[in-house]
Amino acid sequence: MSDGRVTHPLLVASRNADIGFAAGMELLRAGAPALDAAVAVVQRVEDNPKDHTVGYGGLPNLHGDVELDAMVMDGSTLKAGAVAALKGFRHPVVIARKVLETLPHVLLAGEGAAEFAREMGFEEESLLTDEARTIWKRRLEAEADGLPPGVARYYRHMARLARSLAKDPEAAAQEHGTDVTGTVIVIAQDHAGHLAVATSTSGWAWKYPGRVGDTPIPGAGGYADNRYGAAGCTGRGEMAMRAVTARSVVLYMKMGLPLWSAAREAVLDLYALEDEFASGVTLYAVDAHGNHVGMSNQEGRTYIFQTAHMTAPAERPCIFVGPDGRWHIPSS
Repeated sequence: MSDGRVTHPLLVASRNADIGFAAGMELLRAGAPALDAAVAVVQRVEDNPKDHTVGYGGLPNLHGDVELDAMVMDGSTLKAGAVAALKGFRHPVVIARKVLETLPHVLLAGEGAAEFAREMGFEEESLLTDEARTIWKRRLEAEADGLPPGVARYYRHMARLARSLAKDPEAAAQEHGTDVTGTVIVIAQDHAGHLAVATSTSGWAWKYPGRVGDTPIPGAGGYADNRYGAAGCTGRGEMAMRAVTARSVVLYMKMGLPLWSAAREAVLDLYALEDEFASGVTLYAVDAHGNHVGMSNQEGRTYIFQTAHMTAPAERPCIFVGPDGRWHIPSS
């Protein structure tokens, strides 16, 4: 959270976005629109093969295919563009922006998204790195132990595997040294106070082919409205989709709640969901005045931010909200 002063230009993001902050802040300092900066940050994360939750090097689905989702939203116009279940293109966030700028649609999925990317001149490539393939194969083979022999067992039992692999994402993350449900979310505010949000993810690792989470869904994974604020989510996308978490934060602010209270209400909404696979969701939010906060139903989460007056991004703890509505505010 900031101290109530207008602090734009501003970047607020999930922790894995730090690799792109220099590029985004350079654009903001030069007077570029918020959307340009948000996309620039996310694009650098998509290029990072060490981040197995986004773009090149992302962990694949049960078939071994890397499927990418991304979304952009302009808070000055409420226009959005998104792609989902996209294979073979490294920068889905840039393609999502092309959807916003070029088409009368908001969301393209699967082969339609790939066809559009080709038409727009984007280069196809394999996104599965050796490291990501090794992580994918090791866990899949462990989960498939006891199934009938042969490659066909994976295809005949994918629903079972998808359920078992979704049971404990935290354990999977610890076992393989990488997040398995992560996303990159960036909120930018420019010199004029305009807000934009950009998101990107390779989705839940070992997901059922074609699964789409909250990341490319305006209102679920991200939302921006200059009048009130912007928000985005990481974590279990199915929960954010059902609660329309990003839009809820902004709507609560529209209803008159201050930023902290609006974010708290959105987290409490998550606890109302009946979900045997329930896990952590973290939201990141900025109000129209440049105040910002990270809030989560999991302890120990952090987020990063940077204003034009700062030489580097700073990391700040997210506020934990329990099911009783009480929150724990870690010391910065």
